[in-house]
Amino acid sequence: MAKSEYASQPVATSSMPPGIPFIIGNEAAERFSFYGMRAILVVFMTEYLRDRSGSLAPLTNAQAMQYYHSFQSAAYFFPMAGALLADIFLGKYLTILSLSLVYCFGHLALALDDTALGLQLGLTLIAIGSGGIKPCVSAHVGDQFGSANSHLLEKAFYWFYFSINAGSFISTLLIPVLLKNHGPHLAFAVPGILMLVATVVFWIGRRRFVHIPPGGREFIREALSRKGIQTLLRLSVIYLFVAAFWSLSDQAYSAWVFQAKAMDLHFLGNEWLPSQVGAVNPLLVLVYIPLFSYWLYPTLNRYFQMTPLRKIGIGLILPAIAFFLSYWIELKIASGMKPSIGWQLLGHALVTAGEVLAYGTCLEFSYTQAPPRMKSLVMSLMLAAVAVGNGFTALVNHYIQNADGSVKLSMANYYLSFAIFMVIVTGVYVPFAKAFKERSHLQG
Repeated sequence: MAKSEYASQPVATSSMPPGIPFIIGNEAAERFSFYGMRAILVVFMTEYLRDRSGSLAPLTNAQAMQYYHSFQSAAYFFPMAGALLADIFLGKYLTILSLSLVYCFGHLALALDDTALGLQLGLTLIAIGSGGIKPCVSAHVGDQFGSANSHLLEKAFYWFYFSINAGSFISTLLIPVLLKNHGPHLAFAVPGILMLVATVVFWIGRRRFVHIPPGGREFIREALSRKGIQTLLRLSVIYLFVAAFWSLSDQAYSAWVFQAKAMDLHFLGNEWLPSQVGAVNPLLVLVYIPLFSYWLYPTLNRYFQMTPLRKIGIGLILPAIAFFLSYWIELKIASGMKPSIGWQLLGHALVTAGEVLAYGTCLEFSYTQAPPRMKSLVMSLMLAAVAVGNGFTALVNHYIQNADGSVKLSMANYYLSFAIFMVIVTGVYVPFAKAFKERSHLQG
């Protein structure tokens, strides 16, 4: 199909662009695959991993946390490579389609091989594929809009974020059950099938999309211009604060899984698996997005303007409160008690509210602040904050390990240290946010 047969400018309409449903459908299936795989990762590494002879060879909790957060860091580092590939050479559509196939092969490796080799190969390919398409997909959403329907951009990004969490919620409930009842091969195969579905849905929508051509030399010129460099530097400081948020938030799928194993998992008439508890995160996002968008923000706007930077600031402090709660839970566990998993669910509620405020807001804010040819690059820079945050957590877990696999501090002090760290970060953010000046760059 020749490039000329694709629209290269947004459709002049005041309604939602025709390609948005395909992007949202693709995102729901892709996120099902990623979060389903991620939900069982630490359990797989500590209970199901085998050596080449077929014997069980599980990792320790600290080792699993180090590997998990290293993978998360890699998955959010590769967006930079994907953004450069899209913005300079291939454009967003071809970059998403080609890297989605790499992504599918990563799931295939995990499904076929339950040894360290399959784990490393699978996670490497998933990090490249998943990471590479991330900035392109979110920027591809914004590319569909022009000046006539730019008022719908915020709603589209919220529905985009909604689809992420719909896929995540279903998979986080389903995949741990498949792992427990049928083993890792089927549990990793199902996310792979959904990733293939996501790729097909995206290909079907190709004629409905606006295909912004790659910038080539113009992208390089814009990125290296004074305005381009200033934009990247200004936003990078914000993303460093957001990185601190992710260093705590993503532990809901690592440290909190291990903590849940020592808690009373009977709640609301059901006994939950430790790796299922995280399903409350995407479920709450599905509740919070319309609640915040249509009630909380309008209500608070009557008293003071809820700017993007203020939303992010409020989002930063909430995981600190959640980790103070985790510190209290760990003290109870250390004293021989089995606290109800309901207390950890409260922590999830706090972290999820912070995620909607910090990350959900950052999606739209990053797109509007980026110059026209730098949308994917700026989105990748935002996602790099997740990489930095998880990299920091991986380093912490590496340095607290002793040679025999034990750790140098109690889990209670571990949670307390992260909570205090986040309080300090938020305190530093407040004066910076007051001095930051927003600049909007929209298509059309």
